[in-house]
Amino acid sequence: MNMRKSLAAPALAALLIILSGCAVTRGQETAGAYVDDTAITTAVKARFVDNKEVDASSISVETLKGTVMLSGFAKNGTERITAESLAWKVKGVTQVKNEIALRP
Repeated sequence: MNMRKSLAAPALAALLIILSGCAVTRGQETAGAYVDDTAITTAVKARFVDNKEVDASSISVETLKGTVMLSGFAKNGTERITAESLAWKVKGVTQVKNEIALRP
């Protein structure tokens, strides 16, 4: 009986440590949401690379909960608008914030 109690305490402690590591705290994304956002970011960047009007190396893409944030620099207004349009076409995008600045 004593042996069972002495093994139960460390096992319970280990279980609590493992479970607390899986908890999501306020303001953090779940693992699934993080994976979805990463897939969206990757898809938007791939569309930029495939499009000749957009310089993919000059525009940054970040995604949080389906909202895509575009930043960086565009050669002209057409490139800026095209980048936003391409982002909207990606499945899972709920909003696009276009903060791309025009190069002087």
